[in-house]
Amino acid sequence: MVKFMWVGIVAALVSRVWADGFVENSINEAVPPLWEETYGSSKAASDILMVGLTLVEGAAAKGAVCLDGTVPAYHLHRGYGSGVNSWLIKFQGGAWCNDTRSCSDRKFTPFGSSTRMETEMPFSGILSNQAEQNPEFFNWNRVLLRYCDGASFSGDSENKKEHLQYRGQRIWLSAMDDLMSKGMCDANQALLFGCSSGGLSSILHCDEFRGLFPTTTKVKCLSDGGFFIDAVDISGGRTLRDIYTGVVSLQGVRENLPQFCTSHLDPTSCFFPENLIANITTPLFILNSAYDSWQIYNSLAPPSADPRGEWNSCRLNLASCSASQMQILQGFRNQMLNAVKQFSVSNQTGIFINSCFAHCQTGQSEWFSHDSPAVGNKTIAEAVGDWYFDRAEVKVVDETCRHLALK
Repeated sequence: MVKFMWVGIVAALVSRVWADGFVENSINEAVPPLWEETYGSSKAASDILMVGLTLVEGAAAKGAVCLDGTVPAYHLHRGYGSGVNSWLIKFQGGAWCNDTRSCSDRKFTPFGSSTRMETEMPFSGILSNQAEQNPEFFNWNRVLLRYCDGASFSGDSENKKEHLQYRGQRIWLSAMDDLMSKGMCDANQALLFGCSSGGLSSILHCDEFRGLFPTTTKVKCLSDGGFFIDAVDISGGRTLRDIYTGVVSLQGVRENLPQFCTSHLDPTSCFFPENLIANITTPLFILNSAYDSWQIYNSLAPPSADPRGEWNSCRLNLASCSASQMQILQGFRNQMLNAVKQFSVSNQTGIFINSCFAHCQTGQSEWFSHDSPAVGNKTIAEAVGDWYFDRAEVKVVDETCRHLALK
């Protein structure tokens, strides 16, 4: 059974800022938009599992360290029952640092130093241990890999003068070695995913992840809010491309990018998913909003490209956009849909693109609840489950944002 929908322009949209956990970037004028990620309330709800921090064993000896030289870390909650040999690995998101100053600032945050990381993190949404909230993966081994390099786990260089270590690739490999030694080598099912810049990581490292396991292991990847497109901003510039150029150059990313891309495109272009997904051989699911709130605020209509503030209301709430602004937003949406058309042809790929003004959608409210985004009465969790377990093909592009309302 194939679920496939391509539909027209959205007439009206609502905005929603997710505040239930660590999966969502909350962007506003007071927050540095290049790296800040919201963790929600410091006091998690009583029914949300809190999981302790584990340092990556043997990482320092491999030079796999955070920006400030500290050992990287992850949070692991063990699976049980039918999920004891199933593994779900999440890359934490949190944007990037693209110059010495931004990386120096970042190393004094949880996104650059394990000494500043929370000792416990809430596991909700796709990481939840409750079957009623996470029916497909609740009893799997579930891992949150903390993000402390600023290049989507892909750099490998250093700045000795400024005492900065750009070792994302080594962190990724070292963490996988550690988890393999703790039972992941026996996995019969595995899913690699991430949110935001972590969603980009899941694309960049998807085939590498597949290579860790024997061919008998079911391995797939999911990118949530990680399909960043090479868009022209409202001033005619390319804000996100400029950021990526800095990241790739500063952090020595080029050598770790897929050769099938760098053999014919510049390294910055190979940091954009649209130039990668067609050649990834491991089954991949793209979960994204066609009106991605982070990209609208930081790439399409960033404050730097809007000195008069004409987009101030629109970039925070699409219901406030003028007709001309909606036309620009529709062009952004069309660019995203065009970028996934070839990718969608394969029967092993999955797509769920809605029109919510949101960024990541695997959190507690968005994943599987009474007001989760849905298409044809199927939630995101159900769609991803159908795809992962080969129950149905899922190719959904929807013009609406069902069930979501301003809260």
